[in-house]
Amino acid sequence: MATHIRPLLTVADLELMPDDGNRYELLEGELVVSRAPRLTHQRVSGNIFALIRAYLEQHPIGEVFATAGVMFDQFSSVIPDLVFVSHARQAEIVVDDRFIGGPELVIEILSPGEDNARRDRVTKRQIYGRFGVDEYWIVDPEQQIIGVYQLDDTVLELRVTVTRHDALMSNVLPGFLCRARDMFRR
Repeated sequence: MATHIRPLLTVADLELMPDDGNRYELLEGELVVSRAPRLTHQRVSGNIFALIRAYLEQHPIGEVFATAGVMFDQFSSVIPDLVFVSHARQAEIVVDDRFIGGPELVIEILSPGEDNARRDRVTKRQIYGRFGVDEYWIVDPEQQIIGVYQLDDTVLELRVTVTRHDALMSNVLPGFLCRARDMFRR
């Protein structure tokens, strides 16, 4: 009996994908295609972006980016919802106006569906840990909770689950403090 082995795709293959409004990511050689996020997702993303941006205006230690591509190696290239990168790390991981390594903070906002949740909670978390992302937030708009993961060697471990009634702090954003409910406001 013959075994069929699916060939791994590379970033070079990813570059050939059409500009058709879909989001193309490469996770350990597997192509993942997703559509534009729903309005709730976009609202939460905008709220978090604004909160971090306001913090950075008072503490100019880096930049926050929405839907910036991050290429880790030839088999893993992702488009997180939000990333924060310090000025120091930016000098190390930005080449030709692109991220080629792990930013300090990556934020993924869960989209509906079990496959989407599993991809963010398992596959992407493993990739982010392996490539040195210091902190990873998984934001669940439906449950209104945020899982805050921090790097321990090459594994992102859950450190705290923040509910909408709690305040959120970050190790990579010194002095950052916000009410989680502000991330979920309409």
